[in-house]
Amino acid sequence: MKNLLLLGNIGAGEIIIVALIVLLLFGGKKIPELMRGLGKGVKSFKDGMSEIEKEINDEGESKS
Repeated sequence: MKNLLLLGNIGAGEIIIVALIVLLLFGGKKIPELMRGLGKGVKSFKDGMSEIEKEINDEGESKS
C-alpha cells in the first residue's frame, strides 16, 4: 500500500496535464456529466460498503 494505485508520485504539473487532456478529449460540456456519473458511482460504492459493514456488525452482535 506504499504507492496506492501508483498515485504517490503525481505532482501538480501532472494533474494539470491530465486535466487538459481530459478537457480536450471530452470538451467542456461533457465534463459535468462525467463528474456527475463519477459521483453517483462513488456514492453507490460507499452505500454498498456501509451496508456490508452493517451486516458484519449485525452478525457479530447476534453471535455474542
